[in-house]
Amino acid sequence: MIKRTHTCGQPRATDAGSTVALNGWVNTYRDQGRGLLFIDLRDRDGLCQVVFDLEGGNPEVVQRARALRREDVIGVRGTLRKRAGDPNPKLATGEVELVAEELEIFNKAENPPILPDEHEAEKIAEEVRLKYRYIDLRRPRMQHILRTRSKVTKLARDYFAQNGFAEIETPLLIKSTPEGARDFIVPARLHQGMWYALPQSPQLFKQILMVAGFDRYIQICKCLRDEDPRADRQAEFSQIDLEMSFVDREDVMAMMGGFARAVWQDVLGYDIGTIQRMTWQEAMDRFGIDRPDLRNPLEIRDVSDIVKASEFQVFQQALAKTRAGRQGCVKAIRVPGGAEKLTRKMTDGYTEFVKQFKTGGVAVAKFTANGFDTGIAKHLEPFKDALVARLGLQAGDSVLIVADFWDTATKALGELRLKVGRDLGLVDEKEWRFLWVVDFPMFDWDDEGKRWVAMHHPFTSPNPDQFDFLESNPGGCLSAGYDLVVNGSEIAGGSIRIHRMDVQEKVFKLIGLTQEDAEIKFGFLLSALRHGAPPHGGIAFGLDRLVMHLVGTENIRDVIAFPKTQSGGDLMIDAPGPIDEQQIADCGMKVTMIERK
Repeated sequence: MIKRTHTCGQPRATDAGSTVALNGWVNTYRDQGRGLLFIDLRDRDGLCQVVFDLEGGNPEVVQRARALRREDVIGVRGTLRKRAGDPNPKLATGEVELVAEELEIFNKAENPPILPDEHEAEKIAEEVRLKYRYIDLRRPRMQHILRTRSKVTKLARDYFAQNGFAEIETPLLIKSTPEGARDFIVPARLHQGMWYALPQSPQLFKQILMVAGFDRYIQICKCLRDEDPRADRQAEFSQIDLEMSFVDREDVMAMMGGFARAVWQDVLGYDIGTIQRMTWQEAMDRFGIDRPDLRNPLEIRDVSDIVKASEFQVFQQALAKTRAGRQGCVKAIRVPGGAEKLTRKMTDGYTEFVKQFKTGGVAVAKFTANGFDTGIAKHLEPFKDALVARLGLQAGDSVLIVADFWDTATKALGELRLKVGRDLGLVDEKEWRFLWVVDFPMFDWDDEGKRWVAMHHPFTSPNPDQFDFLESNPGGCLSAGYDLVVNGSEIAGGSIRIHRMDVQEKVFKLIGLTQEDAEIKFGFLLSALRHGAPPHGGIAFGLDRLVMHLVGTENIRDVIAFPKTQSGGDLMIDAPGPIDEQQIADCGMKVTMIERK
């Protein structure tokens, strides 16, 4: 067997004259005639040109080389020389070529259904790429992505090991606690009629590890959620999961901010600097979303107090709205230079865009040196001076206004802000803007269920000065939660946990869990809290999303070696699939088949 001395991306001009052996796949094949042919040989490190030359070479080797085709797996040994022609500046090995003296064909490939060409990948349906994933993964782009992912996981292990974290595995077969997303369930053969669930996160186990005294825990783990299809989600995903004891919010954020800083520095050579901090309320008020993209300069302003005297019915109807403590409001965005940049077609489209967020539309007005013009100008002109001061208006700007319930208007304008930013090219794609969002509400009110629900999960602690609010003002209670956001995407989320039994009982009661229900679902955690739980908190980084940012893709399937389709299928192995009747019987079950539509 010809064993390689170099990978295909390693030979350089300084190696010229030496004997080199390479292994890899035939990337391209060019027969020049006259007993001269070239191949580009590819492996994970790159490409190297190999020359088979009848003049002065071995005729038998040249003849066998003529039978090579793309994706054949071979080994070659020969003498490295500087290229006879001009160097190829696109290749790291572009100054040299290997003159083959020996050839070993490890495997002849069938005519491939797809080729691992970067310029062809966009033309191939993603379903085909996923079916032949083993070929798609040969592409240099995919190799780079998965090697970047590997680098990130190594960085995580190194960084947290240096800071005293122990890597501990938690179970995959656990008890179902149906809260939030649906569990994937597994029949228990040895306990017929009973079921395991696959973990949506290691949340409770890592809290137990803190009670057990491990102090600092890390795990790079698989999590599974049986959710309906979404383009940016996978049924199984990975996270860098962490927990720390005897800490407050500042300790956790400092440690995790240091990790984010190390990743961006080591992978991209980028210094993220000091991470800005913002409360949830400020993020929602200014940007309409709790994970704002700070690269976008547009901001939302509440103008309810200014236009409350307006006779415009849309404003009046919105301001009169009230529901479960939620009030109506009028909010606006200033678009600098929008009078020229925003066409009528664009603004008409914005009205249709915001309707998907359950609001009636968006009002538009231009601002000139003479005041407001077009759209609802006459309804704004009486309040011109106050609106100019509140919005910072200048001649040539446009104003976009939504009037509705606070949460509806905030959501609609937050999404519209992002769309306008994209439409006008306001975002610098090369910039990285990090942000900690803190002081989330502990609870949301569920109108349908007529009860409070935990905004994150019911193990999140209130802020230290908010414990009394659990009884007196649940809607005003702020949590000790924190999300790390970059360029409008949440890459990590966590909180200080409840470590006192009395506080945990109050939270369970608020969200409608009886003591009996709490014991059935979370009895082991409650028992642990009764036996000496330290103050603790943690966070989880979404590994897939983290890598998506680092490699510059918006497709989560690009950063997972063997992903599922949007509908949860694996096209390569044809999963999910049936099981035989004996497997079903072993679990003490019967299956009623439902006809597929």
